[in-house]
Amino acid sequence: MTGAETDRQYAAMLEEAARFIRSRDHFLVVSHVDPDGDAAGSTCAVGCILEQCGKRFTLINNGEIPRKFSHLHGYDRVLDLKRERPQAKFRHIISVDCADFARFGAVSELFDEEYELLNIDHHSTNDRFGTVNVVKPDAAATAEILYDLIRTMGLPWTKENAECVYTGLLTDTGGFRYSNTTPKVMRIASELLEHGVEGAKLAQALLETVSYAHILLLKRALATLAFTEDRRIAWMVVEQRDLAAAGAKMSELDGLVNYPRNIEGVDIGILFKEVRENEYKISLRSGKHADVSAVAQRLGGGGHVRAAGVTVAGTREEVIARVLEAARAELT
Repeated sequence: MTGAETDRQYAAMLEEAARFIRSRDHFLVVSHVDPDGDAAGSTCAVGCILEQCGKRFTLINNGEIPRKFSHLHGYDRVLDLKRERPQAKFRHIISVDCADFARFGAVSELFDEEYELLNIDHHSTNDRFGTVNVVKPDAAATAEILYDLIRTMGLPWTKENAECVYTGLLTDTGGFRYSNTTPKVMRIASELLEHGVEGAKLAQALLETVSYAHILLLKRALATLAFTEDRRIAWMVVEQRDLAAAGAKMSELDGLVNYPRNIEGVDIGILFKEVRENEYKISLRSGKHADVSAVAQRLGGGGHVRAAGVTVAGTREEVIARVLEAARAELT
C-alpha cells in the first residue's frame, strides 16, 4: 500500500469515527487499567469532544487516574469503578489507548449486550475489537489520533482540549525524546502551545516532579537490580511489601523501568511488579536493538516496539525465568 493510499484509509477511518460520535448519544468512555498520561489525556480529550458536540457521556476507569493528571479538563468527572459503579448499562462505548478487550478490566461489565464500540488506539498489537476501529500504529500516542479527529470534526481548539492532547503526546514521547517523536508530533505540539498550553509547567509536573514515596520505591527497587551474563538485559523487582513500606500506590512505579533500560549496554530493561501473590505485571522497555512487543506477545501481552507489558502468573523465580527466556529469544 502506498503512502497516499494509507493516508486515504486513515482519513476514511477518522470520518467513520466522526459519524459514530455524531449519530449516537449517551457514551461510556474508557481506557486501560493503570492509566498513564496518554490514557488519561485521551480519555479527557474524548470528554472534550463529546462536550463540544452536546453529547451525554460518562468517563470511567477500572481504577484511579493518578493525581498528577488533575490539570486535565474532565479529570474530576472520571469515575473509579472500584469506588463508584454506575447502575446503567451502556450501548455506545468509546475506548482509547487500549490494545485489547481484557485491558478494560471490570468496566466491560457495564457494556450492553448489543454494544457498539469505537476503538481508538496506536498499539501495533491492537486486535481491532471495535465496531469501528481507528488504529494507527505509527502514531506517537493515541492523543495524536485524537488531534486528527478533532480537526476532522471541525471542532474549535480551546486550552482545555489542547492540554489533554498535549499531555498524551508529552508523556508517550518521554518529553519529546523517544524515537516516536516525529516532525508531525513537533508540529502538533507547537500548534497546541499557541492554543494556551503551558509546556514548561506540564513538563515540570508530569516528567520532573516525583513523590517521596516514588523515591523510597526507587531505593528498594535498585537493591534488586540484576543483569544477564552479557548485561544486555537488566531488571528490577518491586513487591507488595515494598509498596506498603513506602506507603505508595501502583501509579508511583511509573518511570522505574527506565532505570535498567538506560544503563549503557542494556538492550532490554524490565520491571517486575507484584500485583498480588503469584501474579506479576511486567513492564518492558528497549533501546534500538530489540522489539519488546514481540517479547510481550510471546507471554500473552502486547504494546509497542520500545515499550510493552504483560501480566504473568507464578512465583517470583518462575516469572523472572519465563520473561528472561522470552527476552533472550528476542536478542538471539
